[in-house]
Amino acid sequence: MPDFWIVLLLLAVAGALIFVLWRVAVLRAAVRDLAAGVEATLAEGQRAMLADVHDGLNRQGDRFLSQSAESGERLQKTLAELNASFQARQDQLRAQVIERIMTTQAEQARADRALLQTGLAQATAQLSASMESLTRGINERLEQISGRVSERLDEGFKKTNETFANVMARLATIDEAQKKIDGLTSNVVGLQELLGDKKARGAFGEVQLEALVRNILPPGSFAFQHTLSNGMRADCVLRLPEPTGLVAVDAKFPLENYHRMFAPDAAEFERRAAQTGFRADLKRHIDAIASKYIIANETSDGAVMFVPAEAVFAEIHAYHAEVVNHALQKRVWIVSPTTLMAVLNTARAVLKDVETRRQIHIIKDALGKLAKDFARFDERMQKLAAHIDLAQKDVQDVQISSRKITGHFARIEGVDLDGIEPSPLAAAPKEPSLPPEPQ
Repeated sequence: MPDFWIVLLLLAVAGALIFVLWRVAVLRAAVRDLAAGVEATLAEGQRAMLADVHDGLNRQGDRFLSQSAESGERLQKTLAELNASFQARQDQLRAQVIERIMTTQAEQARADRALLQTGLAQATAQLSASMESLTRGINERLEQISGRVSERLDEGFKKTNETFANVMARLATIDEAQKKIDGLTSNVVGLQELLGDKKARGAFGEVQLEALVRNILPPGSFAFQHTLSNGMRADCVLRLPEPTGLVAVDAKFPLENYHRMFAPDAAEFERRAAQTGFRADLKRHIDAIASKYIIANETSDGAVMFVPAEAVFAEIHAYHAEVVNHALQKRVWIVSPTTLMAVLNTARAVLKDVETRRQIHIIKDALGKLAKDFARFDERMQKLAAHIDLAQKDVQDVQISSRKITGHFARIEGVDLDGIEPSPLAAAPKEPSLPPEPQ
């Protein structure tokens, strides 16, 4: 409120000063206009009176200005006094507010301290109880875990002992297998010596081919050392259904350069030369098979080159793609024992399907006859059932007659022949009631 009155007083003083200055300015303008008019109408004699008037006005203005200055000074003094009073009052209020705030904060701090102490005591009690409970639970859990760990350790020891015994048995088995592997190594060495000779290698391929074909295909679907119309003798021919027809299989393969390729003491240029020679040998062999064993209107439009070594087959398909493409162009299919087994199984499935289709009418006739025989069997079974029912009825009738005959014999045995003979007129004993004998 004091600030409001001070501001209002300052606004009033400023307005009064502005009004006085405005009136002075207006008065001066009016005087100038009046002086100009008087100058126009009056003579120079009036100039003195105007000067007096002007001087009086100046004095009056100076007096008003001095009064205004005094009023401003008084107003400044009043404002200074009011400002000092306001500042003192503000300092007093600030001190009182600070004192009250400090008192309130002290009381609140004491209450908070008391509440904090109470909460800490309760929390300490709860924490102690929780720690005791947790300690008991942990001890119980540790005891359970210790028991389980002991059980698991015992089981683990047992299993370890069993595993160790199994490992020892397996080691013994491995020792036996190692001995067998050593024997197999000697056999492989012998096989390598066998495959070193071209004629022996050809005979080995033919034997392996014959074993695969005889084990998979049925008799009559193949032939060995078959002579074709051009005079060439194929190692094996497969008689497959049309449109495939007769498929020739050749069991010979070039292996000399293959051995040179992997010789341990061969130089790099020798390996490359052997690789080139191996590729050329394969192409020549493929061309020979295509020219010998593919005959129009007699054999199939393709032939089979049997490679009885999986390593050679893998080498061809992994590093000699141009040889494989050349074989496909010549309609010669390169097979290994594994792939030939798949081809033969497929051929056996085809043969079985063709034979099934060929014998389907026989199967249908047999099924028709079986249906008629079954109907006749059902009819005769019904007649037999009727005869069995009639025989059962006859057996029941025979049992009734047998019981009657047994009753008669029992009465005869019960007659007293030592006593008086009964009168003919005496009533005969009543027979037991039996069902009538069927007619």
